[in-house]
Amino acid sequence: MIDAARHLAATLERPCAILTFDPHPRSYFRPDEPVFRLTPDPLKAAILGHWGIHGLILLPFNSAMASTSAAAFIDTIVFGTLDAAGVVVGHDFHFGKGREGSPAFIAEHAQAQGRAAVIVPPLTAFDEPVSSTTIRTALAEGDMVHAAHLLGYRYLFQAEVHHGEKIGRTLGFPTANLRLPPENGLMEGIYAVRVEVDGKVHDGVASFGRRPTFDNGAPLFEIWLMDFAGDLYGKTLTVECVQRQRGELKFDGVEALIEQMHKDAAEARAILAVPPAEDAPSLLPL
Repeated sequence: MIDAARHLAATLERPCAILTFDPHPRSYFRPDEPVFRLTPDPLKAAILGHWGIHGLILLPFNSAMASTSAAAFIDTIVFGTLDAAGVVVGHDFHFGKGREGSPAFIAEHAQAQGRAAVIVPPLTAFDEPVSSTTIRTALAEGDMVHAAHLLGYRYLFQAEVHHGEKIGRTLGFPTANLRLPPENGLMEGIYAVRVEVDGKVHDGVASFGRRPTFDNGAPLFEIWLMDFAGDLYGKTLTVECVQRQRGELKFDGVEALIEQMHKDAAEARAILAVPPAEDAPSLLPL
């Protein structure tokens, strides 16, 4: 989609922007079923900028947008207010009140207005369709390598560092504590990660879960940054999950936990020493 949009923009000699809705339409229609958004808007803007996209257009999805007809959306908003010289959409894109709009509908209206329209065909990898659903499934199963190949880059998220119980300090592994949104579908466990802090990238090992050895509390994403010293409280970190190493375990005592943490750190160092695959690169630093 992005490659097609960039190519069309270059052909038309116009800037290229991505249009999306906020909140996700499914969240509007089914507010009790939060959507696991793979790339929230601030991170989406950074990733798109990394790929040379000129802008991100956020349209509020509210009652007015939900009742907008497909014709009004294309003719009044896309070709009217936004004055798009051309559009690129996926083969299964439907829009407008009652989802009446389709790619063929867009192509017809674009031709009538002398605008360009490109319909991107289905994309498959590993004998399955590449979609947000297949990517979410890979993340829910802890298969970061597969998720990265489907995404085209290593999975990222952003979160702010909060004060925690500071247990990690007593164990010799001071951690940055991040709270992921409840709808985040990442599988709990131990991860080898890379983290961007103030424009610099650091290796780390993270525990995502409920700390069964201590309190079995609310899920936290706790990161120990290797070879780092400094105050992270209040900073927003960009975290790249490279590989899930294992699931959470409950230990009989602190000594056994510390021994395992040293093993996890050594394994994470080895994992992170391997360069990323060409078709699933690291985007850090963003």
